[in-house]
Amino acid sequence: MLDAFAIAVMLCALAPTVLFCINLRRYRPPAPTDSPLPMVSVLIPARDEEAGIVASLTAALASAGLVFEVVVMDDSSTDETASRVRSVAEADPRVRLEPAPPLPSGWNGKQHACWALAHIAKGELLCFVDADVQLQPQALARMTSYLLRDDIALVSGFPREITVTWMEQLLLPLIHFVLLGFLPITGMRKGTSPAFAAGCGQFMMVRRDVYFATGGHSAIRRTMHDGLMLPKLLRQHGYRTDLADITALATCRMYNNARQVWNGLAKNATEGLAAPVRIVPISTLLILGQVMPFVLGIWLWLRGNNSIAVSVYVLVAVAGAWLPRILAISRFKQKWTGALLHPIGIVLLLMVQWYALGRKLRGAAVSWKERSYVEEE
Repeated sequence: MLDAFAIAVMLCALAPTVLFCINLRRYRPPAPTDSPLPMVSVLIPARDEEAGIVASLTAALASAGLVFEVVVMDDSSTDETASRVRSVAEADPRVRLEPAPPLPSGWNGKQHACWALAHIAKGELLCFVDADVQLQPQALARMTSYLLRDDIALVSGFPREITVTWMEQLLLPLIHFVLLGFLPITGMRKGTSPAFAAGCGQFMMVRRDVYFATGGHSAIRRTMHDGLMLPKLLRQHGYRTDLADITALATCRMYNNARQVWNGLAKNATEGLAAPVRIVPISTLLILGQVMPFVLGIWLWLRGNNSIAVSVYVLVAVAGAWLPRILAISRFKQKWTGALLHPIGIVLLLMVQWYALGRKLRGAAVSWKERSYVEEE
């Protein structure tokens, strides 16, 4: 019985590891280009972003290799966001500051701001960038070339996440683990099935005509996770979407403390891993493959296991669980602490997912940026 359980644990650990290693070769940075590129509108929804908005604008304005504009929409900020953007706009005409229209009932604040931004953008390509993202000078040009060369409608990427606190280091690096360990990138690129939709709301570049043809953010107005739902929307309409590795092209400090990490990951969890149809199989696979190898290893060590076969299964499972995290340290510039404490991070991740699902089932509101939303059934 113990042998069979150890084998099951080993297989659950190795399955995402194999896919992670395969995907790691396919999830590549966009290449440089010398070709003429169309105008890009960098669209930044901003609500209470005074701490980092100037740094983000300064980075965006250093973009090279193409014509662009930067439009910031102040979404009823209560801090100095607007005045700080205004000071940058006064010094550089490529920056525009626009006030967000009043938020209608039934809309998520960010989705509404993005929809309004798209209507006043001048570029052929729309690039939605979060206000805490800092772009490298070649980011826009390379991603534009990637989108045009592969004839796709939308390309997205995950910036290098700056992690300082323990909760950040434990949970945020799991974004790449889940992405590359559970999404077959080859399958995503072969067709337009919504089941393979993936993206990051921190950076999404989309063709203007496709965006409006599909309804853009207005079609996902109630959702919390445009990074997932916008690519899914486009794929439902038969358009191709893709991912590129922008670790070297953008950075982001997503959250600043444990409360922000928990609430930030929980706010859109039920549109991802915590969806009712996914959470049980995903939780089972993660517990068996990413937590049980370490629990079983400690239990066997304390018990004084005499089975060589079981010991081998457990050792292989532990190595399989750790390998993606070790590979991600250098590739995505992550810290060792989160990788070494991988099973603890997985447990915390699952706690966030089940908390989010429980909140949804109770009909409780999701609060973010001083706004409350009730999730749809």
